[in-house]
Amino acid sequence: MGVRVKICGVTLPEDADMAASLGADMIGINFYPPSPRCLPIERAAQVVDAVGRRARLVGVFVNAERAYIRERLDALGLDLLQFHGDEDDDALAGWPVPVIRALRLRGSSEPPALASVKADYVLVDTFHPALYGGTGRARPLQSLHGLDLKRVFISGGLTPDNVAEAAALRPYAVDVASGVESAPGVKDPDKLRSFVANAKSSR
Repeated sequence: MGVRVKICGVTLPEDADMAASLGADMIGINFYPPSPRCLPIERAAQVVDAVGRRARLVGVFVNAERAYIRERLDALGLDLLQFHGDEDDDALAGWPVPVIRALRLRGSSEPPALASVKADYVLVDTFHPALYGGTGRARPLQSLHGLDLKRVFISGGLTPDNVAEAAALRPYAVDVASGVESAPGVKDPDKLRSFVANAKSSR
């Protein structure tokens, strides 16, 4: 299978339907209250219903209490959990679905030894001092060349224009939020279509 595509920060059922129809493999739903893309369970359920089983559902959390995560996991039938804060290894352990640990890297710094990260998947994102993801900040991809990326999501400033470069590194997946938006949480149909097509067509 080629590179997978995760469309993150989806807030509207129509955007979820469009992303799934275009071939997105995963839909990310944000549960971090300070984020403009955060959804309450009731609205998240509408997104889930719009996706059906056409794509996997990823719940995105930042330093959340375990009960908060469990409530959303059970209520929505999430397929994966993404930990995008400063969680320790214990917070990632013991879940019945695969987990993704986000690493927020500064500039072109070398990623840590990816094989040592205690999670099913690793998401490489760009560091921002005040934000946890969705910043739109790109980072050089050179530090990822030659690494084993078979369980890595590449994220951070991806757009339809540069996703092919990321996909060419053969990661497990590419991940986008702000790069396909017309406003925070509102996906742009043309950008979304181009992003998925460019990611999937990369060789």
